[in-house]
Amino acid sequence: MAGDTRTNRGWTAIGLAVALVGLPAITIGWRLLMPDPLGAGSIVLREISILVMVGLLLWLVVAGEKKPLSSIGIGPAPLWRSLGWGLACAALMVVGIAAAIGLIQVLNLHQDPSGARIAPSLWITTLVVIRAGIAEEICYRGYAMTRIESLTGSRWIAAIVPLGLFAAFHYRLGAAGMLIALVLGAVLTGFFLWKRNLVANMFAHFLIDFVPNVLLAGLSGP
Repeated sequence: MAGDTRTNRGWTAIGLAVALVGLPAITIGWRLLMPDPLGAGSIVLREISILVMVGLLLWLVVAGEKKPLSSIGIGPAPLWRSLGWGLACAALMVVGIAAAIGLIQVLNLHQDPSGARIAPSLWITTLVVIRAGIAEEICYRGYAMTRIESLTGSRWIAAIVPLGLFAAFHYRLGAAGMLIALVLGAVLTGFFLWKRNLVANMFAHFLIDFVPNVLLAGLSGP
């Protein structure tokens, strides 16, 4: 039994390393190593690489830790209920954006517009926002929060550590962008602590990125 516990903790340590630093490691490495990191083909390959990493993390949960995906908040709630809660979470995030914009104006924070560019076309941007909703919620909320809480026994540590890293890894957006990421991440963190419904979180995260960057951008034309 003690051996099984040590083995599970070993898998969890690997999983936390993947969840907390895997995504920024891929994006930073891609930016440094690829000759044209903002090219369409390069971005698509980067997004596929991130999704493969997330697939490996899910495999680690099931095959390594031998736990169900419900242990990170995937299922068993009906899809319609999860999507409904996702809409509610997205509404709270809109309020969070308004509050963050107010703070940015009061504090006169800088936002780097070059870091805000997602992709050269709407269809690639759609791929990026779908990936962001899936990967970032699985890594920073579903896996990191549940496993840190399990290891430390503290919901506060489980909430604060992934949230801080989530905000920090948006450094290319400048101080203003990091503040927005912190506020929106806090809403997603609180919602996950409340509902433990990762599908709702993923849908909310997707919506908050998709509406301004794809839907409204598409409607506004070239």
